[in-house]
Amino acid sequence: MGSEERQPAALSFDKVVKRYGARTVLDHIDLEVAAGECFALVGVNGAGKTTLIKSLLDFTDLDGGGICIHGEPHGETASRRHLAFLPERFIPPHYFTAGDFLKYMAQLHGVPYDAREVEALYERLDLDKGSLGQAVRRYSKGMVQKLGLIACFLSGRRLLVLDEPMSGLDPKARALVKSYLRALKAQGYTIFMATHLLNDVETLCDRLAILHGGRLRFVGTPARCCLETRTDDLEQAYLAHISSTRE
Repeated sequence: MGSEERQPAALSFDKVVKRYGARTVLDHIDLEVAAGECFALVGVNGAGKTTLIKSLLDFTDLDGGGICIHGEPHGETASRRHLAFLPERFIPPHYFTAGDFLKYMAQLHGVPYDAREVEALYERLDLDKGSLGQAVRRYSKGMVQKLGLIACFLSGRRLLVLDEPMSGLDPKARALVKSYLRALKAQGYTIFMATHLLNDVETLCDRLAILHGGRLRFVGTPARCCLETRTDDLEQAYLAHISSTRE
């Protein structure tokens, strides 16, 4: 009677099924991501990572199961009010300057545009503040990726869904982004990221899920992933899990 009510998971996937024709891309996926957790969805290209994220965002219909965001059905628009998303292939409108794009995204997210905060993030991620007035079509791939991340960071949303967030980033940029993600996690943000960069998972994430052949092959901490396969290397542990014939 006196115990505290259990808070709903930030994300909950319950027996999620998705098919494209005769091919089952997601086969009864059961997964929970706790609030405040940094969680990685790992898999080879074509494993279904992006399909699971599209399902979460209600971009595609499910063939079975259900998804909840903070306890609310994902099909309800209001369930995504605390969520910001960075797609795998982020391409901002080419006719915007970077500053205008961030102002536009702030308007969409319903938050004020704070020029000082924008400039501080530009500095933290090693971007020239002068490039805010530059057309995004003149940005390099790495600069565009940072711009997309900054738009998410400035959104005011406490749940970040990032599909391959390190795409196009050089080693220095990756280190800076990871440092900022750690800072957000320390503030209670929830980070759900799809990636195939296992070193980033090992150094950044509380837990990971290995998605392979439409099924989850492992869910747990990086340390547990290595322990179960008797390896000291997450890369080798990952290979062992996707090679396993266990159902």
